Amino acid sequence: MSHGDLETSADLRRLVERLYPLCRSITGDGVRRTLEIVGEHVPLEVHEVPTGTQVLDWTVPQEWNIRDAYIKDASGRRVVDFQESNLHVVGYSVPVSRKMPLSELREHLHTLPDQPSWVPYRTSYYAPTWGFCLAQETLDAMPDGEYEVRIDSTLADGSLTYAEHVVPGEVTDEVIISCHTCHPSLANDNVAGIAIAAAFARTLEKPHYTYRFLFMPGTIGAITWLARNNDRVGRIKAGLVLACAGDPGSLTYKRSRRGDAEIDRVLAYVLADRAHKIVDFSPYGYDERQFCSPGFNLGVGSLTRTPYAGYPEYHTSADNLDFVSTEAMEETLQTLKDTFAVLDRNRSYVNLSPFGEPQLGKRGLYDSLGGRSDAKQAQMAMLWVLNLSDGEHSLLDVAERSGLPFDSVAAAAEALHDAGLLKD
Repeated sequence: MSHGDLETSADLRRLVERLYPLCRSITGDGVRRTLEIVGEHVPLEVHEVPTGTQVLDWTVPQEWNIRDAYIKDASGRRVVDFQESNLHVVGYSVPVSRKMPLSELREHLHTLPDQPSWVPYRTSYYAPTWGFCLAQETLDAMPDGEYEVRIDSTLADGSLTYAEHVVPGEVTDEVIISCHTCHPSLANDNVAGIAIAAAFARTLEKPHYTYRFLFMPGTIGAITWLARNNDRVGRIKAGLVLACAGDPGSLTYKRSRRGDAEIDRVLAYVLADRAHKIVDFSPYGYDERQFCSPGFNLGVGSLTRTPYAGYPEYHTSADNLDFVSTEAMEETLQTLKDTFAVLDRNRSYVNLSPFGEPQLGKRGLYDSLGGRSDAKQAQMAMLWVLNLSDGEHSLLDVAERSGLPFDSVAAAAEALHDAGLLKD
């Protein structure tokens, strides 16, 4: 299978545009189609978990699919039409085919009075009901009288679908990158995250850790994955939940529950030179809640731009293709690359010649710097790495304490290791 390019910002944009119209939910064919498209870019292992499967304290629900839905006025005109926007139907709505007066229909209508031209996004996954979402100005223009209401949906035993893409590393310790696949046409929350995760996966070549990308519905998907991968949890070295990845706001990192996990320190270091906010963990938000639940307590943080519910367009029709910018997505992608470039090379070493400063010249280490424009920096990096390599300090500690770039510190450690002066 040949996999499509995601090498340029235009490729990233095209993927977002392809994924945006699909009607996703926590289950169903919209999720499968989404994963098919992602699978054109990175090979995916797709899992189907049957309805009724017990997953931790939850049960996999029935599968929901929808073909059409509308509200027609007395003239037969569709005043609300699922074909125009999949946000128009409350997610997981049970099928309905009725005529009713507006007074009765109102109980099933959701609007945003403060944003009269926007359509809200609503779901009711675990309580059987039905409803429509529409602009307040549409509702205001609907006269009293009888309306024909139809939701052509099915709620039936099926399965929950999620997918994994694994990049094998030198070691079996894992880094997980997770994004949710359960929102319909919301470009920032979640299509941008899906596209950026796929693009990042394609850049990884021969990493140290094994990288596992998870494309799954929010909450129930992470709970299902954890329930089915309990034996793997002990190997998870670090992780990041990616969401709201393309809006114009500055980057926001939410720490893991631990607060001092390696991923927390790496993100603080990487974000120091770009506009950002770092916030403490709270048990509300995306799937970091599941990975950081007390029984697992994994070192998993969350990277967004504007966080969960932090922008007016959140969970509305205004979270559209115009709301996400290519520049913002590129910056988020670059931040992922920079973060895992540090995490993947961050080791602790032991200096094998710790009594006094070892002679670098006789090992050819100074000669290797000859003529390099950064020779002084590289020399300082070697001295710092030797001094702090006592088994207690990581290369990130060295970079932070010395003020030297992590790349220089990692390169110095590699040279010293090759010269027999350091061991892992």
